[in-house]
Amino acid sequence: MAYVNLPKKQQGVVLIVALIMVVAVTGIAVTLMNSSSIDIKITTAVQEREVAENELFGNVQQVIAAEAAQGGNSAFLMKAAEIPEGGFNMGSIGDTTNTMTNLNNGALDLPCPRKYNFTSGVSCNMIQVDSTITYGRKSIHVLTISTGVAQEMASLNTGG
Repeated sequence: MAYVNLPKKQQGVVLIVALIMVVAVTGIAVTLMNSSSIDIKITTAVQEREVAENELFGNVQQVIAAEAAQGGNSAFLMKAAEIPEGGFNMGSIGDTTNTMTNLNNGALDLPCPRKYNFTSGVSCNMIQVDSTITYGRKSIHVLTISTGVAQEMASLNTGG
């Protein structure tokens, strides 16, 4: 039978190199897991914003359609003096709050935005509807859309 002569002192170089490799691979794995966690958070935030934005656009259209359907009783026909300083509260739809402000800052009506066929004696009641929604897990994010509405009306008191 043959005997193997073992050295009296083992160096352990292979063990140290293997431990260094394990530490390096573990560090890379932890870094990759952290970056994928951040990517998931970013994707979730973008999805929440898209949902809130789509809901807000739909609610803005509902508010404008509801006011337009009221005809002569519409808040869009209010004069600047009838609208309070902070704006006229148009109510809420879902999580959206809506406020209307008048952009006519004076005694004269504003000329309507340009059109191909200009009609003299027609002026515009220019208003702005601000719709705001809060979203996110803790409702800390705010998204606001400002929509301008030009209501044509007959006027001898035109500013343009």
